[in-house]
Amino acid sequence: MSALTNRTVWLDYLRTTLTMLVVAHHAALAYTTFASFNKSAYILSTHPVVDTHRSITLDIFGNFNDVFFMSLMFFISGIFVLPALQKKGTKAFLRDRFYRLFIPFMLAVSVLMLLAYYPAYYLAYGQHNIRHYIADFFTTEQWPVGPPWFIWVLFSFNLMLALIYPFTRSILQKAGQAFTKCKDKPARLFLLWFALTAVLYIPIALWVGAGTWTGFYPFDFQLSRIILYFGYFILGAIAGSTDLATGIFATGAAFTRNWRWWIFGSISAYILLTIISPQLTRLVTDKQLPALPAWLLYYSLYTASCTLSCLAFLATFKANVHTPKPAWQSLSSNAYGIYLVHYIFITWTQYALLPVSVHAIVKFTITFVVSLSLSWLTTSLLRENTLIKKYI
Repeated sequence: MSALTNRTVWLDYLRTTLTMLVVAHHAALAYTTFASFNKSAYILSTHPVVDTHRSITLDIFGNFNDVFFMSLMFFISGIFVLPALQKKGTKAFLRDRFYRLFIPFMLAVSVLMLLAYYPAYYLAYGQHNIRHYIADFFTTEQWPVGPPWFIWVLFSFNLMLALIYPFTRSILQKAGQAFTKCKDKPARLFLLWFALTAVLYIPIALWVGAGTWTGFYPFDFQLSRIILYFGYFILGAIAGSTDLATGIFATGAAFTRNWRWWIFGSISAYILLTIISPQLTRLVTDKQLPALPAWLLYYSLYTASCTLSCLAFLATFKANVHTPKPAWQSLSSNAYGIYLVHYIFITWTQYALLPVSVHAIVKFTITFVVSLSLSWLTTSLLRENTLIKKYI
């Protein structure tokens, strides 16, 4: 098998795994201990459907995902940008991204999210009134973006990089060559990645708060992480500016060989973050520790967890995924469509399970399996249409 094919398989399967983690993450949000529902404006809820059955295990699972998985999604997306720009040229590249990203985004937020948020409307108002629901969706709720926020932000990043690429080509290539030198120096790679994540995330998180979102109607984004996401996207483009088969992800490189250690580091960092976070909150509440050093320590641990989880997933998939598998190939081909439609099945399954008296983890499992299966099936059927297949 060629190096190019091998590279495509492991990256595609990693991206597919992250998509499944997105589905699992949203399946868990109805059952976390911190979940809350706001009847006056359900857009202010933590999730469109919130159950009375809760599990702290799902808090831990959801928080682990939240620390790293969208950052890694932007990194992987960035890997493919420069080769595509060089092959297609700026005009054709942007046209392709417009069709593949912006049009599906507008369809998703205008139609798919209308279907996905209806259970939230019913839970808030206790009535079935389609006309009122649509008016409320676009006014009171201000056109909720839901999971498609990632797509419009990714389109914006592609647009920005395409426009600056003619002026930054040599800089990106030199950065890629420097990045490659870390392939046999895992400690240096970790320190550089950690430092970059800290610079991109900690200052703005301290300034605006960790969970702050902003935007205009469906063009919503997480203000506290937007610079981090753009930085990871550019880092991905830098990694993709060189031949990955001989670069940072080269077979036999120390970075890849140490995949078990990256997993150990990822788990250890997240456990430490989980244990220390409530302790820091208690110390600040009891005025035994000023808020600023407490936040700096928390964000430093957050940065370490994000860094190590990204490195662990990249190294593990590169080291262990070598040949295509039929089921994975199908999942990979349909991953984008799964991302687009899964929220509909998530919210409706969670709504259907509200009166069922079983453990939260059982509800989560049912929601995840049903939503992933139906999203996969729906996307597969939609992609039978040649026109739709061009977009998803």
